[in-house]
Amino acid sequence: MKKNNKDKDKDKDIVKAINRNVRSSPRKVNILLKGIRGKKVDVAIRDLSFARQRIAFDIKKTVQSAVANAENNFQFDIDKLYIDEAFTGKSIVLKRIRPRAKGRASPIKKPFTNVTIILSEKINKKKELHGTKS
Repeated sequence: MKKNNKDKDKDKDIVKAINRNVRSSPRKVNILLKGIRGKKVDVAIRDLSFARQRIAFDIKKTVQSAVANAENNFQFDIDKLYIDEAFTGKSIVLKRIRPRAKGRASPIKKPFTNVTIILSEKINKKKELHGTKS
C-alpha cells in the first residue's frame, strides 16, 4: 500500500501558481526554471528580468502571480518566500506543414508548455547545540 503524500503537504504551507499554454517547448523553459529553483523570490524575479530568453518574461509573470497569491490569499510575509518547486509539463502541440522540394512536405511542431511555480515560506529554526564546541 502507498502512503498518502497529503500528510506532508499539510505540515508545509505552500502557494501555487500555474501558467497554462505558454508558447515555448518544455525543454527551453526548464533551462530557466533550473536557475531559479531554491532561490528567494526577489532574487529570482531579478534574475528573470535580466535573462535574455523571450520566455523569461512569462515565467517572471508566473512567479509574480504566485507572490501575489501568497500575500493576498494566505497572508505570507513576502520577504521570507522562496521558490520551493518550479517545473514544466507538456501541453498541446500545433502541427503545421512546410512545403519542400519535389512536392514533399515536412512537419513543423509548435509546442506549448504548462509552467508551475510552488512557493514556500522559510522558517528559521534555531538548532540546539549538543555539548560544548570551542
